[in-house]
Amino acid sequence: MFATPAYAQAAGGAAAGPEAMLVQFLPLIALVVLFYFLMIRPQQKRMKQHQQMLANLKRGDTVVLSSGVIGKIVRVEDKEVGLEIAPGVTAKVVKTMIADVRARGEPAAANDAKA
Repeated sequence: MFATPAYAQAAGGAAAGPEAMLVQFLPLIALVVLFYFLMIRPQQKRMKQHQQMLANLKRGDTVVLSSGVIGKIVRVEDKEVGLEIAPGVTAKVVKTMIADVRARGEPAAANDAKA
């Protein structure tokens, strides 16, 4: 009584072939390409820069760890670094935890007292 008979929409849809399938998958392919250029490629570039920075570490560099601790490198090993975080206090730190290398001649902040 309330049910109506169902009719097929278009018989030509099944016979259209690979062109129709391509049109259906084109938005998905476009999303994958967009995801690659907006997410994957920049992350790989950042990772390469970080690995290059870690390979160029040398004694005397001032570094910032990912935790925010600032120190001076006193010893460089394969996977670890000796870091002087205070006068006479040396800590062993994993290289990958180094977030940034500061330049040696970086100016001090205006409110810091000169020693």
